[in-house]
Amino acid sequence: MIDRIYVAATSQHVGKTTSTLGLVEALKQKYTNVGYCKPVGQQFVDLGDLRVDKDALLFSKIMRFELSAELHSPVIVGAGVTQQYIDNPADFDFRTPIQKASEYLQQTNDIVVYEGTGHPGVGSVCDLSNADVAKMLGAPVVMVVEGGIGNTIDRLNANLALFREQDVPIMGVIINKVIPDKLEKVKYYVGKKLDQMGISMLGVLPYDRTLANPIMEGVREAVNGIVLINGHKLDNKVENVASGSLIEKQEFDALNNLLIIVSYRRLEGVIQTLEEIEHKHKQNVSLAGIIINGENDFIPDIQHNIPCRDYLEMNEIPVIATQLDTYGSAIRINQMEVKINTRTPWKARRAVELIRDYVNLDGVL
Repeated sequence: MIDRIYVAATSQHVGKTTSTLGLVEALKQKYTNVGYCKPVGQQFVDLGDLRVDKDALLFSKIMRFELSAELHSPVIVGAGVTQQYIDNPADFDFRTPIQKASEYLQQTNDIVVYEGTGHPGVGSVCDLSNADVAKMLGAPVVMVVEGGIGNTIDRLNANLALFREQDVPIMGVIINKVIPDKLEKVKYYVGKKLDQMGISMLGVLPYDRTLANPIMEGVREAVNGIVLINGHKLDNKVENVASGSLIEKQEFDALNNLLIIVSYRRLEGVIQTLEEIEHKHKQNVSLAGIIINGENDFIPDIQHNIPCRDYLEMNEIPVIATQLDTYGSAIRINQMEVKINTRTPWKARRAVELIRDYVNLDGVL
């Protein structure tokens, strides 16, 4: 039986962490002890006495293990490290901590899932590409690629080259984010090409909109906003976005977990419209939050005099002010790269469901 897996991806934001999370939880149904490690991290969190990759923190919360930098995030390649490494590579020993972490995790778990970083070439400047690390760990690779046909196969071939150079075995491929009505077509044609290449198709996952839904804290960061009220509700998820000027034209069933972007001059009118909608349909509109924008430096004034404050407090609606206009705010929100994190537990649950329903675990094992 396989006792280790390395999960890689053809690029960022194709669902590597989502797939890794789902695989880990699914494997826990088959193994008593399942370990996790992010051998090389880039984006880290500093917890005072603990500096770890943000994905390692996420997995520790979901898998409920005590987080150890030495075991679960042994190497962080932070800002400036690559230049220092090129100048004096002898000053760095990245391999030893990775190997020590692996030795311990392999001894104490039935199977260990290693999560790669970015695309396969990330880390090459420090001789720590995904292929380098997978080779060092002796781990076969599960490759995650975004759905399609021609582009998917082209990207896959280009990204497998590094692993082929290192003679790292490819366990199989997971095709992610496939438009649901094209699922069978992608499965047939990409699967046929993979058969010709001698690579297993492990699963084809449909695009799931819920995994792309941001939370209000992410929206606040995207628009560089200031919280005016109800900051305790920044974990609210956003399913729909509408301009305040168009709120009357929105279908009622599209008002669930709605984020409204509105000028501070029009806020009162929008709230009145929402109250009319609620009265007409005999149920509350579910607002994720409100983004208020305005001209010049309006924020200090509105902080002291928030329109419709009673309504906003009663319904616990988070309100964020930004100097961006409505169009600028909408663009920033639309361009957000939304990832699973510790504040989005519903995404973690959905990731597990997708892997369970669409991936052939017997093929993985």
